[in-house]
Amino acid sequence: MPPLAACCHRRDRFVLHIISLGAGVQSSTMALMAAAGEITPMPDCAIFADTMREEKVTYDWLDWLEKQLPFPVFRVSKGDIGADFLKVLKTQKGRCGQPPFFVKNNADDSTGVLWRQCTKEYKLQPIRARVRELMRESGEKRVSQWIGISLDEAHRMKPSGVKFVENIFPLIDKRIRRSDCLEWMRVHGFQEPPKSACYFCPYHNDRFWLEMKNNRPVEFERAVEFERAVKLEQVKLNGAKIFGKIFLHRSAQPLDTVQFDKHEGQADLFGNECEGMCGV
Repeated sequence: MPPLAACCHRRDRFVLHIISLGAGVQSSTMALMAAAGEITPMPDCAIFADTMREEKVTYDWLDWLEKQLPFPVFRVSKGDIGADFLKVLKTQKGRCGQPPFFVKNNADDSTGVLWRQCTKEYKLQPIRARVRELMRESGEKRVSQWIGISLDEAHRMKPSGVKFVENIFPLIDKRIRRSDCLEWMRVHGFQEPPKSACYFCPYHNDRFWLEMKNNRPVEFERAVEFERAVKLEQVKLNGAKIFGKIFLHRSAQPLDTVQFDKHEGQADLFGNECEGMCGV
């Protein structure tokens, strides 16, 4: 495979086309459609931001997906989001990109949600840093960043926030929904990609928790152990005092005691999170 700079200049273009690869259904389909020539131009590369707390099925899928694509996939990481969070809780020093954990107030048992910072610090920032490196390597001054949001999730579309990066949404341009992605994968003989997200993410709905508990008990137990590790009565986190206990489930009950089958109709919160970077 030729160097990235050679690929760009050989096509006589002045912009890098980079896929923000979440390794879920939509971004995986988008990458494979591009590889098949159904979305143009051919991307220069894809970037996957690793929080180091994904499920094994996601890493296995990513290993397979990389082999199907004619362009490189770069894996970047700020570090282990779980270990970093626990370190800040234990030492009460530094800052961390906290996930939106549920908190039960010690005084009146009311519940709230911590301010979500994980996407920005563990997804967007590492990808943005790698994009800058690729721009320096290739000499290009502009980037089209492909985001795998489908038509049924159009409310998740957002601009990049920086002048040199334009977020584009090829699936929406082609009027493709998530169900269309699944059908495209089926027709082409590919398996359905797993949802890409940290195994302890509080945005999981009960159907997902139950499926993990039944089919991936190792990851479920890791989530239970992580929840136990963060149960501190009073902490100061990222400059704010937290008076209460932290939970992964919105019921503010310990994860291993929740009867998930009683919450089948619960909404999936991934539809309003992560700037299109998680879960797709």
